[in-house]
Order: sequence, then C-alpha cells, then structure tokens
Amino acid sequence: MIRAAGGLVVRQGRDGPEVLIVHRPRYHDWSFPKGKAHGDETDEECAVREVEEETGLVCELGEELPPTEYVDGSGRPKRVRYWRMRPVGGRVELLHEVDEARWVTPAEARRLLSYERDRALLDTI
Repeated sequence: MIRAAGGLVVRQGRDGPEVLIVHRPRYHDWSFPKGKAHGDETDEECAVREVEEETGLVCELGEELPPTEYVDGSGRPKRVRYWRMRPVGGRVELLHEVDEARWVTPAEARRLLSYERDRALLDTI
C-alpha cells in the first residue's frame, strides 16, 4: 500500500474559517496538499514536508483527521493520513507540483474539490 500524508490547512478569514486547496496540473484536480512518504519518514513528518513543498507554508500539526483510502491511477492501493494544520510561517508560494493555491471557505472548497473523499474532510472543520 502506498503511504501518503497531507494537511487540511485552516486559517481564520474575515467571515469565518478558510481552508487552503491546491490545483495540480498533472492530474487536473483540486485537492488538499499531500504526498507520498519517503523511506523511514513518519506520516507526521511527511504531512508537514508535503504541505510546505506544495504551498510554501510552514505549518503546525493539529488533530489527526480521518484517513482516506483509494486505488490510485496506476491501480495501487493508497492510504492518506491527514492532520488539521495551522500556518506558523512562510507564505503561499507555488513550489512543487502545484500551479494554483486558494484560501476558500468550506462551502467554496466543497464546490471546487475534485474528490468526494476530500469533501468529507470538510465536515471536520
């Protein structure tokens, strides 16, 4: 099974919470920042690294959220662990595999996200 991790990055916006979503041109999708774990890297380390690599934000881990499991485009089983995250440094920069990032309300995220499994994470906000 492919092991991956990512984050539901949340900040307080003018009218309530906002979440960060990213667009990946390789897959033509909108999702939360995430990626595959390296070697003996822990899932927590992977989540923090992937969010920073894809968004430029240094984030602090919060509570763990429900994982998602699915079969990837190559037919391999994949499990993604997620954490709620709070930005503590950096700024949004498109650094790795991402060509757009947006802070949006949970309702906007629900409309834009490409996968139902990601929409389910919004219920944890």
